[in-house]
Amino acid sequence: MSEFSRRRFLALSGGAGTALALAACGGTSKAPQAAPAGGNGGASYSGPNVTISFWNGWTGSDGETAQAMVDQFNKANPNVQVKMNVFQWADFFTKLPAAVQSGNGPDVAAMHIDDMPTQAAQQVIVPLDDIASALGLKESDFAPAVWNGGVYQGKRYGIPIDVHNLGLYYNKTVMEKAGLDPNKPPTTKDEYMSQLDTLKSKGIQGSWVSPFQFTGGFQFESLLWQFGGDVFSSDNATATWNSDAGVQALTWMVDLVKNGYSPKNVGQDADYIALKNGRNVFNWQGIWQVNDVTALKTYEIGTAPLPKIGSTGGVWGNSHQFVLPRKKDNDANKANASRFFINWFTQQAAAWAKSAKVPARNDLAQSADFKALTSLQSFAADVQYTHFPPSVAGIGDALAQLYTGVQSAVLLKQDPAAALTSAADKANKILADNKKKYGA
Repeated sequence: MSEFSRRRFLALSGGAGTALALAACGGTSKAPQAAPAGGNGGASYSGPNVTISFWNGWTGSDGETAQAMVDQFNKANPNVQVKMNVFQWADFFTKLPAAVQSGNGPDVAAMHIDDMPTQAAQQVIVPLDDIASALGLKESDFAPAVWNGGVYQGKRYGIPIDVHNLGLYYNKTVMEKAGLDPNKPPTTKDEYMSQLDTLKSKGIQGSWVSPFQFTGGFQFESLLWQFGGDVFSSDNATATWNSDAGVQALTWMVDLVKNGYSPKNVGQDADYIALKNGRNVFNWQGIWQVNDVTALKTYEIGTAPLPKIGSTGGVWGNSHQFVLPRKKDNDANKANASRFFINWFTQQAAAWAKSAKVPARNDLAQSADFKALTSLQSFAADVQYTHFPPSVAGIGDALAQLYTGVQSAVLLKQDPAAALTSAADKANKILADNKKKYGA
């Protein structure tokens, strides 16, 4: 996912934008229901010819990859034709609830882990435990956070497709010119700071800190976990990012700015642009930029696991998952064909991974086809340390406060402790309000 616009719309997809769109549609009046009885959960399809609609927000290179895969599926399965519609994520979460409410929703959709609980609470999507059961999927097939992220209030609403997480991008060309080994990116705090000092001595600010959710907010969350903290309490009722671990994490980021390793007031995406033009050397960036940096001619950019600044591994991540929107017509053939398409798509790990994703299933991530994609292997190695947003309806509203707090501190408007505490206080009110709004 190399498009800047894709990342900005992703930022809108989880949070207040989703909740407002659903509220504007008045929710839905019917209880969620699974597909009509029958079928085999997507293991195969032998019914009459059907056309099913598939909605997603893949507006970048991933959309091109998905369309090619849909074309391949349609050619191989003439009795099931898939028509794919792509929307900006912000539009997706306006159109989907309204379409479901009117009875014109798609047969299949894909969305992120942090969007599913809200859609489930608003009865826009239905449980699909039958697919997981029929296909024999189990937690041990996936990273636990990916598998559990598809469950809301004890029911499965998502079939995992991929993992897209944060990693370290580093400008090998500039490192070598500065006298550093371009094949040895930093793996620890001491190594990171030592290499930054070397770069600084050459007049290079080597680790630009973004004050925005993409990717400064994600960098903070990664550091928070590395320092032993967490974003929310175990019951997800309270924001805990203002713990000692959170203050340590944000202080480390702010000190990079204060001590001249990063410019002040870094603009949206300026950290990544500077990496590509040789002004920045280390960028905590998402997997979606892999294909973009691979195409560069002037500078060679490497990728590596995130350095452990704290005492343990910690990486921000998210996952696309297939969901089934609620349907009023209860067409058993379309329902079963939709499940068959989901099963087929999730098996095409190598094809989908080329859009810069790690396959969600462990066996597919270990396959020779995926391992041949060498630029993605550092991200795959970090899946074991990757954390995902909790399965709580409206959680994006609370996380928006976190990103605001991080921004305030990075811009040196508040000290880290004050910024995180203020953000946590606002988030706690939102969490309490959402509990009433969506139910426990």
